[in-house]
Amino acid sequence: MGGAVVIGAQWGDEGKGKIVDLLAERFEIVARYQGGNNAGHTVVHGDETFKFHLLPSGILEPEKICILGNGVVIDPEVLVGELDALEARGRSTAGLRISMNAHVIMPWHRILDQQSEVRLGSLQIGTTRRGIGPAYADKASRVGIRVQDLFDLGILQKKVAAALAVRNREILRGRDQGPLYPNKVVEELAPLADRLKPYAADTSLLIDQALRAGKRVLFEGAQGTLLDLDNGTYPFVTSSNPIAGGACIGTGVGPTRIDSVLGIAKAYLTRVGAGPFPSEADEERGARIRDIGAEFGTTTGRERRCGWLDLVGLRYAVRLNGMTELVLTKLDVLSEFETIPVCVAYRLPDGTVTEEFPAHQSDFHHAEPVWEERPGWGSDISDATEWEQLPQAARDYVDWVAQQLGIPVTLVGVGVRRDQVLAPHGMDAVDRKSTRLNSSH
Repeated sequence: MGGAVVIGAQWGDEGKGKIVDLLAERFEIVARYQGGNNAGHTVVHGDETFKFHLLPSGILEPEKICILGNGVVIDPEVLVGELDALEARGRSTAGLRISMNAHVIMPWHRILDQQSEVRLGSLQIGTTRRGIGPAYADKASRVGIRVQDLFDLGILQKKVAAALAVRNREILRGRDQGPLYPNKVVEELAPLADRLKPYAADTSLLIDQALRAGKRVLFEGAQGTLLDLDNGTYPFVTSSNPIAGGACIGTGVGPTRIDSVLGIAKAYLTRVGAGPFPSEADEERGARIRDIGAEFGTTTGRERRCGWLDLVGLRYAVRLNGMTELVLTKLDVLSEFETIPVCVAYRLPDGTVTEEFPAHQSDFHHAEPVWEERPGWGSDISDATEWEQLPQAARDYVDWVAQQLGIPVTLVGVGVRRDQVLAPHGMDAVDRKSTRLNSSH
């Protein structure tokens, strides 16, 4: 028995947190493999709503091991804050494990991230300004500070001093910020390090031992496929690899350990920040989608740009991730629309019409959507508890998407709660290899 990867199939914010929370009870381990506190998961668990930025969604399931893998960049202050907040609500954090090899977001990373966006002006990427990019840059430059460094103050002092000898010059060029002092940085980190030390572990070994023992591991990605550093809509991307391949690199496991890939997509499409968006809706209907779907960033609170489902992007996500099945969330948001446009192809600047995602950046930036109008269903579906209770037009929409992509849609979300998820083919059909979900959900 192996692992299953849950990935975002669009530009993030697809509802991965709720789906991971739903699936987690059938896995022994939930492991997050990339990103940092630039991600945000909102999970409605019973009568409570939780918003996570670093903690894996499975942390709400008792007796689960929840891992922050080596591919995650960790802001100690943010993580400790999340742990304290969760414990204050009576929830256990005993199952958390943090990779010793994960890199740490330092104070200068946040400053440099903010300064970079200000300098770029109208060309800014639209980052969360949380220091994610600079932390990954230091990692690639081999000058980063890792979780294990936090537990040896002597080593930490030397590494911080060496980093600031360079970074302070960059900070001071921003003119609105004084220098950082190594002693003060280490002093502020020391109590955070003490708080996190009990959670530190060799997480790659832990996952390997679990898989060898026949246990199930759910790998959780942050952001989405189209934000992938190498394969996304560059330069408007994140600083890591959210695609399924990142699960192996970001947790230290081999690709043969992955049995299935569940892609999560909204029944429409949203994007945060700058960058092209071929299927973006007009202002009136975009605002309508935003209001109905509560499309505001979990991390930043920013309004999300809203548009219609883009099958070109989804086909690309199926290919990049080797997706074995699709989870379609927030179908209920479309209930008020008489007809539902879907982008089925792009018209490129030279007049070519293609169903494949353009390889050239300029082609994507200037692509025009080719629309197909699907009939709406005009009634609230959020009370449906069985697939058969949905209006025929709603079921047809889902079935048509599955047909277009060539993979089954195994779960459909019709509301924010974890129990508002329907299974078109029955819950036993949801990844029989690994999840083995049944009708108890």
